[in-house]
Amino acid sequence: MHTWKSLLSVLALAGSAVSCAHHGETEVVPEHEREELLKKWDQEWSFSGIASFAHLRPVKCLIEPQENYDIAVIGAPFDTAVSYRPGARFGPRAIRAASARQMAGTSYNTRAGINPYQSWAKITDCGDIPITPFDNGLAERQMYEAFLELGSRKVVNAAPKGGQGIGTGHPKLVTLGGDHSVALPALRALYQIYQKPITVLHFDAHLDTWNPVRYSAYWQSEQTQFNHGSFFHKASREGLICNSTSAHAGLRTRLTGVNDGDYTNPGPEQGFIRIHADDIDELGPMGVVDVIMQRIGLDPEQPVYLSPGGWTTREFIRILRGLEKLNLVGADIVEVSPAYDNKGETTALAAAQVAFEIITSMVKSGVDEELGGWYGRMDEVGAEDVEAVETESESDSETVDKDEL
Repeated sequence: MHTWKSLLSVLALAGSAVSCAHHGETEVVPEHEREELLKKWDQEWSFSGIASFAHLRPVKCLIEPQENYDIAVIGAPFDTAVSYRPGARFGPRAIRAASARQMAGTSYNTRAGINPYQSWAKITDCGDIPITPFDNGLAERQMYEAFLELGSRKVVNAAPKGGQGIGTGHPKLVTLGGDHSVALPALRALYQIYQKPITVLHFDAHLDTWNPVRYSAYWQSEQTQFNHGSFFHKASREGLICNSTSAHAGLRTRLTGVNDGDYTNPGPEQGFIRIHADDIDELGPMGVVDVIMQRIGLDPEQPVYLSPGGWTTREFIRILRGLEKLNLVGADIVEVSPAYDNKGETTALAAAQVAFEIITSMVKSGVDEELGGWYGRMDEVGAEDVEAVETESESDSETVDKDEL
C-alpha cells in the first residue's frame, strides 16, 4: 500500500511538471533589455567562468560538424601508453584551468606585437576527444579519426597574407595531452590532410625514436609498438616524417645497453639532427634557434609539427619565441600530470604559457605586415610608423586640451 502511494505521488509530480511545461512559452527579450544585460553581466574575471582554454567559447566540435575555426584547441586525455608514471589524462583539464589568466581583452603579447585572441583568426576550444582508457588500439584510432576530422574542417577567416603556403585553407590544431604518444595519430592525420611527410620539431629530454623492442624483445604485440617512447620510430617507418628537415632539441636522455647504438644504428628514424640540453651553455637560446632554423628552413610548402618540452621553462619559451616564423600546422603540449605537479601548479601554468606562445606564432604568421620585434621594440621601419602615430596622438591631445580650455 505504501509503495502504491509513493508511485502515485511520483506520477502526480510528473503530471504537474508536464502541465507547467505546456503553459511556459519562450519570451523574446527586447533588444534594449539585451543590451543592458550585456553591459551589466557579459564579463568575467580570470578566476571565474567555465574552464575552457583562455576563456574561449567551448564547443564539442566532434558532434558539431558545422563548427568551423582557424585554430582549434583540442584535449587528448590519454595516458595508457606510458612506461613509468600515468596521470597525464588529467593534463587537458589542468592546462585549461591554468590558462584562465589569459583573456581575450588582456592577452596582448608584447614579444610578438599582437593579441592572438583579438586578431584575424577564430580560435575555438573544441573540447576533449572521448578516448577509451581500456584499449590502446581503439584509443589510437579514436585520436586519428578525431584529428583528421578536426583538421579537415573549413577555415573561417582568410589570413591577411592570403593564399601563401600549404597551410592555407586548413585549420591548425593545438593538442593538450595526454602522454606523448598522441603525436602519432596526430601525424597520421596531418599526413592525410597535407599529403606529404611532416617536418617534426621535437623538444624533449628523450629521443622518442626507440625501437619498441627496447622495452621487451620477447613480449611483443601490435600494441606494444604504440607507446610514448617509440611513436616517432613508428611514424618514420610509416613515412609520416620528413627526416631530412626534422630535429630533436633539449636531449639529456639515457641510452640502451653499453654503447651509443641508439644514436648510431641506421634506421629511418635516425635522420633527425640532435641538439643536446648542454649545448645551450655554448650556443645560448638564440644560437639554438639559429641551428633549428638552418635545419628546418622557412619553406611555405613544408608543414611543421611542434612537440615541445626539454629545457627549463625560461630557456624553452625564449627559444620558442625565436621560432615564430616556422610554418606550424599543428602542435602538442603533453605529459602534464597534475598529480605530480607542485602546490603552485607551475607545470600546468608553464604548459598554458607554451600554448599561448604557439597560438600567438600561428596567428602572427598569417599577418601581412610588420608587427615589431621583442617586447614592443620594432625594427627601424616599424619604429618610424610608431613615431608618426605618437606624434599624431600628441597633436590630437593638444587640440583636445585647447578645446577644453
